[in-house]
Amino acid sequence: MSEKQNEPDSYTYAKAGVSIDAGNALIKAIAPLAKATARAGANAELGGFGGFFDLKAAGYDDPLLVAANDGVGTKLKLAIDYNRHDTVGIDLVAMCVNDLIVQGAEPLFFLDYFATGKLENGIAERVVAGIAEGCKMSGCALIGGETAEMPGMYAEGDYDLAGFCVGAVEREKVVTGANVAAGDILLGLESSGVHSNGFSLVRRLAADKGWKMDRPALFNPDILLVEALIAPTRIYVKSLLPLMQSGRIKALAHITGGGLLENIPRVMPDGLHAHVDAASWEQPRLMAFLQAQGNIEPEEMARTFNCGIGMILAVSPDEADAITSDLEAAGEKVHRVGDVRDGTKGCSVNGNRGTWSATADWTATHNG
Repeated sequence: MSEKQNEPDSYTYAKAGVSIDAGNALIKAIAPLAKATARAGANAELGGFGGFFDLKAAGYDDPLLVAANDGVGTKLKLAIDYNRHDTVGIDLVAMCVNDLIVQGAEPLFFLDYFATGKLENGIAERVVAGIAEGCKMSGCALIGGETAEMPGMYAEGDYDLAGFCVGAVEREKVVTGANVAAGDILLGLESSGVHSNGFSLVRRLAADKGWKMDRPALFNPDILLVEALIAPTRIYVKSLLPLMQSGRIKALAHITGGGLLENIPRVMPDGLHAHVDAASWEQPRLMAFLQAQGNIEPEEMARTFNCGIGMILAVSPDEADAITSDLEAAGEKVHRVGDVRDGTKGCSVNGNRGTWSATADWTATHNG
């Protein structure tokens, strides 16, 4: 036996399940995607230890920075189980940039975190392509991120995403909701579907009811059920930013986890209560399907799902019609969904018998 045969095995990172070469190949593959998101203030080049952004080059004089981070939640399991990886990156960006715009901030740059047990570059590239698309849709630059290959941390094929976005707003244009007043009108912008909240309930229903995801949806035979559910979160930045910068919107609420009931009070001053009329817009057929499949009470719908409204605006009564026209011209579908009144800080969603399949008049209230 030779001396070399007696030597112990030589360990490598690859033998432990991590491929440095695969990571480098991914960076090379996604670099053009990031470069395509370049904007004033950022060149969107990848590969350094950090990404730079030049606020002066972006045209700001006295800005405040606003930061947000979020994920996609268990909607990722739907993407993984049914090989629908192309739009969850848009969801990731949307959940962050929509949170920035509610404070009047323009999204400037974005960084992502992609974690998996074994790096499959074809899947990772599809996910990052969606992230880049979301960045272009919201006008921010993808300036960096992290890809983590962690054997043993995730089941085969699983991955997780986190997004981090920074925006800026001139100090005198910060939107806080402090000047919302009784009598103000609430406008609702339509959502594009479930967005990225409530999927633990959606997936539980799918399992318990035996949904056939690869078949046409019962509520829309022109689309597969999985495609209706996976539809990406709508990004509202480009339609809302000009109005926010002009100071015409008093407050914005992004309707995410907690639904209409819990998100609207987050931008209401003390002593004011939001009243939402559930009959003021047509319940989307997807939402009606979920409600019927789960025998879900209207009150539970209002605190779990966006129910067809992805963003709520508080505006002065004399501005409501003009703002509606401007938003419709920008491609939004707008509904006058309620108003603001004196009362305990919070929100009530009200419906008549028949609204959201209710058998009697109903009110759902959250005081916050």
